[in-house]
Amino acid sequence: MPKLRIILQSKLFLIVSLCLIIIYALVGTKVIKYNSSYNINDNYLEGKIVSYKIDGNKLNILLKAQEKVEVIYYINTLEEQEKLKNTLKYGLTIKLTGTFSIPLNNTLPNTFNYKKYLYNKRIYYIFTAKEIKISSNKINILAQIKNKIRERIETFNNTQSYMYAFILGENDYIEGNIYEAFKDNGITHLFAVSGMHVSFLVTLIQSLLKRLKLKEQGIDFIIVVFLFFYMFLVGFSASVVRASLLFILILINKKLNLKLSTERVLYILFLMLVIIEPFYIYDLGFQYSFITSLCLILFGKKIKGNYFKRLFLISLIALLGSLPITLANFYEFNLLTVLNNIIIVPLVSLILFPLTLLTFILPFLEEILSFGFKLLENLNIFLEALKLNIVVPKINILEIVIYYIIGYFGYKYNFKYVLGIGLLILVIKFKPYLDFNSYVYYLDVGQGDSSLIVSANRKDVIMIDTGGEITYKKEAWEERNKSFNLGTNIVLFLKSLGITKLDLLVISHGDLDHLGYAETIIKDIEVKQMMFNNNLYNNYEEALSKNRNIIKNNYKGKNLIINNLNSLVNNNENDSSLVLNVHINNYNLLYMGDAPKKVEQQILEDYNLNCTILKLGHHGSNTSSDYEFLKALKPQISIISAGRNNRYNHPSKETLDNLEALNLQYYTTQTKGTIKVKLTNNLKNINFIAP
Repeated sequence: MPKLRIILQSKLFLIVSLCLIIIYALVGTKVIKYNSSYNINDNYLEGKIVSYKIDGNKLNILLKAQEKVEVIYYINTLEEQEKLKNTLKYGLTIKLTGTFSIPLNNTLPNTFNYKKYLYNKRIYYIFTAKEIKISSNKINILAQIKNKIRERIETFNNTQSYMYAFILGENDYIEGNIYEAFKDNGITHLFAVSGMHVSFLVTLIQSLLKRLKLKEQGIDFIIVVFLFFYMFLVGFSASVVRASLLFILILINKKLNLKLSTERVLYILFLMLVIIEPFYIYDLGFQYSFITSLCLILFGKKIKGNYFKRLFLISLIALLGSLPITLANFYEFNLLTVLNNIIIVPLVSLILFPLTLLTFILPFLEEILSFGFKLLENLNIFLEALKLNIVVPKINILEIVIYYIIGYFGYKYNFKYVLGIGLLILVIKFKPYLDFNSYVYYLDVGQGDSSLIVSANRKDVIMIDTGGEITYKKEAWEERNKSFNLGTNIVLFLKSLGITKLDLLVISHGDLDHLGYAETIIKDIEVKQMMFNNNLYNNYEEALSKNRNIIKNNYKGKNLIINNLNSLVNNNENDSSLVLNVHINNYNLLYMGDAPKKVEQQILEDYNLNCTILKLGHHGSNTSSDYEFLKALKPQISIISAGRNNRYNHPSKETLDNLEALNLQYYTTQTKGTIKVKLTNNLKNINFIAP
């Protein structure tokens, strides 16, 4: 043991092991490519349910078969939904028929990549099930206990969603709008079972067992067994695994008298987990848990004073320690997060979490617990209204390294060095204003239309259309708690560029696939001015243009000029669609909206155009992009915005034939994803965010 202690405490071990683990992790996740044991043409799947969630008319199952598979099933009736709720259980073996599909990459830059997320969890396929049958009712004892807990939670009416979060670590049941408010306030960590919850439970068990006058060894053994069970109960979430195993390793360190510091024990745990699963390094929970724990351990001596002062310092250190992770993924943080934690943490950790556990045992307390959560939600909404969000463009690895070097100086020499972090954030925030290049983005918004123009030094930020989708009225049972809205991803993309304000938002016409996400965008992004076509339905214009300056037909920015070329007004939205000629950097960008061929003909008669980049009309439909029109314009680049496997079969064969007959270079968002063009001299700098 003395030799082991010397090795583990040495700086050589730290340096060598760190270098080796970095190489090991990169080779294990980047160099070695993993493939599925299934064939994409298979239509049958059998395995055990690891986790599942019914949300409206959608069922998601994580299935453990030959490998983990994400299963999706769409529920047809309320009766079927009820049957599935009563039938499905953790550990149940089921047979499925359906189809395998490969998850898609994100096609909006800097947004959530679902394919990479699943791959990092060693999930390679999505299986869309058409039929579900029970293969075996045999369930192991651990899964049976988890099922009993879930059944118990289902008996509660008003506090069910929070019980799922606090007991099973499943926060998807919290209402979407409320959870978003928690997220804005920087307190979602309270609803992801973490070190705080583990510490509370361990302390509680220790206190109870000491009252029973058990020996220390017996208490330690019971706690270790409980921690392994608890890790299983919450699905081995990274934060709980880190907290539980850290407790166990500290216990071993004490028993073997290794005399390792807590930060060295944490580092050894990091090595162990990455060796077991190198993909852990990409898990956000893993990153947050380890970096926050390390910072709190290192700065622990500075955490002094009364309860609220210590809570303030803990919140501040946790915020600063994890800020690069937040900015690298979400591009903003709330300046009031620390204060929010001072208000919310005591309420949750000292009252609501313990009361949740007590109510689980004594259901008659639910009314009190429900009142507590209502108070929490109202307080959460109030704090959200006060939020002071700072948006910072996506940070790179060099900036992250500099950030932590500044933090190290704050730890090693003087905490005041941490003030340098503020200066670094300011430099990163205003860096885009030093970019002398102009860019145009043709966003992949599915079967819709949206473009972004950013002129040099951020002097003009223009969005033309927002994309959108047609939604159909659903019955109450079909409504989902958390439904995906691509508009949220558009907002995230804008923030990743450091954009918090649009100088102009243009809505070419009143079809939902061109304006459907406008409300979502306007909610988070300031819009100074708007432009509508002359035939837009009044209810859309009134709803979207409230308290904003409305301009008609022409716009003069600092580095660009926009002119509308279509003055036709009638009852047809496509006929009266804005056709925009954007003059920027000596280039002419033409946006056709959904204008038909007769409008194209009129434009040829009225204008002598020189077109650099043409955004084809109506998603490449054969109602637009006439051969003579394309021949007259001869654009250097043509862009078509159309969704994958869309029911309209856009772009049409006729349009593609016209482009190819004229030998025109063209790209479609359905194959290339978002198309980014840097407006340089030769227009060869084109990037794609492909699916």
